[in-house]
Amino acid sequence: MTAAMRALRSLLACLAAALTLTASAGVARGAALLELGSRGEQVRALSEQLAFRSFLPADGVSGRYTEATYHAVVAFQKYAGIRPDGAVGPKTLRALLRSERPQPVFSGKDKRVEVSLGKQLAFLVRGGVVVRTIAVSTARPGYTTPSGRFSVYRKERMSWSAPYGVWLPWASYFSGGVAFHSYPDVPSYPASHGCIRVPPPFAEALYTFASYGTPVILG
Repeated sequence: MTAAMRALRSLLACLAAALTLTASAGVARGAALLELGSRGEQVRALSEQLAFRSFLPADGVSGRYTEATYHAVVAFQKYAGIRPDGAVGPKTLRALLRSERPQPVFSGKDKRVEVSLGKQLAFLVRGGVVVRTIAVSTARPGYTTPSGRFSVYRKERMSWSAPYGVWLPWASYFSGGVAFHSYPDVPSYPASHGCIRVPPPFAEALYTFASYGTPVILG
């Protein structure tokens, strides 16, 4: 039996246990089974499935529900149209087991970053395949993250934002002063001043992927 099959069986067992619990008196429907701080084989099985679908890097697979696991779950929940709370209950598990890897919105084999302003997700595309899906946060009401086609023209591992007096790690600029960058607070909703906030566990990977000239498509 392959590792993927073992992971799937473990998750199915977890789902069966969840459905039994939620049918029992005194247990709220949709109660979280796995969340930040959880440990064990079920967490490893979850992380393997998230990695298989592009929401977590391969080196993020483990038996610990880390900050990276949390942000990967949020990204999947956004993608699946589930309330993005970062915890895994029966609804999230059902959706995960029925899901497939996200597909690019645009055609072409070029390396690019596609950003869904509606879903608050960034898709890293290479060779026509989504290789990573990352939860992001764009401009809050009163500010604007531009839509359209751009390309990365400036990169700084530690960029200083003069208007807001804050350091922006792993910054990749693609339109004026608008950049992808790491930020400690990446909520599930638009919250920035216009830039695209990236969770710290995934910011360096996006910075490395989005080399100079990489197309960025927002819509």
